[in-house]
Amino acid sequence: MNERGLFSSRMGFILAAAGAAVGLGNIWRFPYLAAEYGGGIFLLVYLVLVVTLGFTIMITEIAVGRSTGTSVVTAFAGLNKKYTFIGYLSLLVPLIILPYYSVIGGWVMKYAAVYFTGGADAAAADGFFGGFIALPLEPILWTLIFVALACIVVLLGVEKGIERANKILMPTLILMLIGLTAYCLSLPGGLDGLWYYIYPDFSKFSAETVLAAMGQVFYSLTLGFGVMITYGSYLAKKTDMEKSVRTIEIFDTGVAFLAGLLIIPAVFVFSGGSPEALGAGPGLMFQALPKVFDMMPFGSVVAAIFFVLVAVAALTSCICMLEVPVAVLGDRFGVSRKIASGLVFLFTMALAVPVSLGFGVLDWINVAGMSLLDMFDFFSNSILLPIVAFLTCIFIGWIVKPKVVIDEVKSSSPFHAERMYVVMVKFIAPLCIAAILIYGLFSVL
Repeated sequence: MNERGLFSSRMGFILAAAGAAVGLGNIWRFPYLAAEYGGGIFLLVYLVLVVTLGFTIMITEIAVGRSTGTSVVTAFAGLNKKYTFIGYLSLLVPLIILPYYSVIGGWVMKYAAVYFTGGADAAAADGFFGGFIALPLEPILWTLIFVALACIVVLLGVEKGIERANKILMPTLILMLIGLTAYCLSLPGGLDGLWYYIYPDFSKFSAETVLAAMGQVFYSLTLGFGVMITYGSYLAKKTDMEKSVRTIEIFDTGVAFLAGLLIIPAVFVFSGGSPEALGAGPGLMFQALPKVFDMMPFGSVVAAIFFVLVAVAALTSCICMLEVPVAVLGDRFGVSRKIASGLVFLFTMALAVPVSLGFGVLDWINVAGMSLLDMFDFFSNSILLPIVAFLTCIFIGWIVKPKVVIDEVKSSSPFHAERMYVVMVKFIAPLCIAAILIYGLFSVL
């Protein structure tokens, strides 16, 4: 096995893990889900789930990683060889998400470049986004640049690459987000949008709201990806794990909340509270927001900073997903970090190319009306990810028992949430995850 690195400090680990969690799920997906599912009520449900369900799965994964000191496949093998298959299923999640995530990351970089080169009017025009993603070569080029940047960081290793990059990127992201949010809230009508965002209207509460928030917890915190197990394996034994997990949750939820504060009031103001604009779904960032920026004072400057911010967030998450297979190749097969990084880069691009072309020359490939990107997203997030999370809870809760995690947490600090953890991992979390899986299947069927 190759020599493994370690994070140099607790803060280095927290920033890296927060960087893994903070990505398109926070800045792109969270605001449009909050807008679609009633603003404040979605926010309230999400916060409750983060500190219960999210905490349970995250501390489980980090503890499994630290106790075994190895990556996701060999971690499960180390606890019980009969359940090594859960490790391989976990590995599949980032391998399937990486290609389409990188395509979206390329789109974000394209928009940042457009605004920095004075193309604000073009970006706001009808048909700009659709025309761009249908092109055969340019979106692939931006995807290539995006993946290459992430691979360079991974290639440099745990401390010099991942930790150092996140120490720079995460504070930069948060400062930009706070600045943009303050500006958007200061605009006329911004407080009306703020009220829509934070006021919990219980008349809009539904089972769909809860299930959408549950799914977002997993997507946002990168749970079930094998990421937290991998990062946990780089965590020093003396680090207070419970406190670290709570800090990561605050970072992640804070960024998601700020992203909503930036995007929803801005769209609310410039659309006049239009339900169509607020419910624009995935198109909110690439189609609705450019029109908002076009009407906003200093909109082109704000847009340029915004898309750089989103690109940074996407990059930190891409780095962590690349690290999962790189670590497995090193731990399981003894492949050097340099060769492993190159192999994962080639694999990601080999799948990213057809995903990108799925909006152009390969748009005839679809299942149940889903493009290649939508199919990758559906299979990874709605099927594979909840299956992995469910199996992990059953494995820890009933096979090796919660004591494995509890002892690992207590080896460095008290475990204040121990009783809640046992009930969650054995009973509540598996039921919640099963509901997400069933809801995901029915939403398509």
